Amino acid sequence: MFKFSGKSLLAEGVGVSVLAEKLGTPLYVYSEASLIESYRSFDKGFAKFPHLICFAMKANSNLSVGRVFAREGAGADIVSGGELYRALLSGFHPKRIVFSGVGKTMDEMKYALKKGIYCFNIESVEELHALNAAAKSLKMKAPVALRVNPDVQADTHHKITTGTKENKFGIPKSHIVETYEIAKSLKNIAITGIQAHIGSQITSVSPFEKFLKVMLELVDQLSAKGIALKHMDLGGGLGITYNKETPPSPSDLAKAFEPQLKGRSLKLLFEPGRFLVGNAGILVTQVIYRKRTGHKTFVIVDAAMNDLARPALYDAYHEIVPVHKNGSAKETVDVVGPVCESGDYFAKARHLEYPEQGEFLAIQSAGAYGFAMSSQYNSRPRAAEVMVSGKKWKVVRKRETLEDLIRGEK
Repeated sequence: MFKFSGKSLLAEGVGVSVLAEKLGTPLYVYSEASLIESYRSFDKGFAKFPHLICFAMKANSNLSVGRVFAREGAGADIVSGGELYRALLSGFHPKRIVFSGVGKTMDEMKYALKKGIYCFNIESVEELHALNAAAKSLKMKAPVALRVNPDVQADTHHKITTGTKENKFGIPKSHIVETYEIAKSLKNIAITGIQAHIGSQITSVSPFEKFLKVMLELVDQLSAKGIALKHMDLGGGLGITYNKETPPSPSDLAKAFEPQLKGRSLKLLFEPGRFLVGNAGILVTQVIYRKRTGHKTFVIVDAAMNDLARPALYDAYHEIVPVHKNGSAKETVDVVGPVCESGDYFAKARHLEYPEQGEFLAIQSAGAYGFAMSSQYNSRPRAAEVMVSGKKWKVVRKRETLEDLIRGEK
């Protein structure tokens, strides 16, 4: 919940400038109320159907963010052994954790089996055999859903599509029935469901409807082969508003799904990430210098592409607002960071209130794939993270130090 009170930006009941002055910048600020509101809107939207919402931890793996969702009753969608470790520390029950990803190692599989997770989303025949071997070594049965590549275009950025034949994810739908038959023959595999995910930041219902139709056809084909499924995992991908997008709400999606799901008893699983955390976080940065070249005007800030990579990776749009409005006239500027890359920018040719040197700016919609994708490039310590709840706040990750940069090196 980020809004202006007069000229000052608030995070719930706390002034963002107060946090920046006390904790320094760059600084990630999260709103607990916003996290809860997003989760509850998804949970309520699908209330008519048996369902489990598994937070995609790759979007934001901070322990305190995870704990908010775990307290709400969410599950977790993980893609590594490290995320499993974080999920358990955050309080997610193992039986509400699903393990996705194309390259799970034997060690990761055994770790997850020992912890008793709900399901593995399997993406290839070789992975299926590897999991069977891992389960056999532990004298266990591994619960699985096979991930199908439905070849459905998601109408999103090409780097975040995951459900077409050009993508590395899933088993082609033309091979999925025979792969289930292989799974059925393996003694240490227990088939529980089917899974797919078509991409991220999807802003219309249509791709989801096409996707669901393909999935239900496969469910029926499998049923005819004597393979009964308990759940259908439809992944995530529901978009948020970064600029002027008008994505559907979870309830819009549920209404669109209802005709196709009528009479079905399958439990639905969802793996939202961006939808739950994207607009619940901002990145606060301070203006270091301004520079006019006669051709362009640059606003140079202390955050950089190592802190928020999305603009450099995807040319992604993030709204930028002053933390305190100074009343200056608006100018067309490029907002850039100090990293030695021309791709180190947050906005190009953006019409902004011209900031003074030393002022703070808030880069909005930074809660998803912000800190989670950050690095120490250019030997820059990573930012601090703070969680705001009402008028209270707490640091949920300390700012890294110079000593942290070389920890483990010799």
